[in-house]
Amino acid sequence: MTMSRKAGGRTPAGRTPGGRTLSRRPQLSDEVAAHVRGLIMSGGVRPGDFVRLDETAAELGVSVTPVREALLTLRGEGLVELVPHRGYVVAPLSRADIHDLFWLQGQIAEQLAIRATPAVTPQVLGEMRDAKDRLAKAVANADAAQVENLEFGFHRLLNRLADANKLSWFLLGALRYTPTHLYSSDPQWGESAIASHEKLIAALEAGDAEEAGRITRAHFADGAERLLAHLERVGIWD
Repeated sequence: MTMSRKAGGRTPAGRTPGGRTLSRRPQLSDEVAAHVRGLIMSGGVRPGDFVRLDETAAELGVSVTPVREALLTLRGEGLVELVPHRGYVVAPLSRADIHDLFWLQGQIAEQLAIRATPAVTPQVLGEMRDAKDRLAKAVANADAAQVENLEFGFHRLLNRLADANKLSWFLLGALRYTPTHLYSSDPQWGESAIASHEKLIAALEAGDAEEAGRITRAHFADGAERLLAHLERVGIWD
């Protein structure tokens, strides 16, 4: 996966890793948490690095309060630790952690695909083909923001048919730890995703739930390997 250290580094002030401008809403602390979470998971900040309240607030163009709230959230997730009298430091992140996160995502997504297959209609297949074609155009145009939105939308079409709200909710929670900007900005991953979508649509059209689940799980396993390769390249475990 072609990812530079710059891609995993700090983003311009007021923007998330995906390039979106942070807005001043009541959920601002959630957006700050997403920004820092993305930095941690992509190797932009490394285990042992301090995440300074003032510096982060200035970088994002927000007050210290949402940053403090965000770090409390990330502490609860085990991504940062509080060092007395010194502040918050990035917690250890191992290769096994990456495998575990993507294994969980893959297991849930596989089950959703299996449950959704019997409910797939020609209309849904048409919508998925359209989403896949638009994703291909976005990849060709190197439109990372559009790639990210279309990839999420493609899988949402299928997941809604599974009639498993709790599983979908758990998957959404697990996906928070995926640094999506690394994938959406990488054309090699984009081509792989398009090929995966084509195979998934074919399995759904054939009514093969087991194959649909296998393809979906493999999509997440591929994501894990790409992220691990990126983190190795930037030397997060050196």
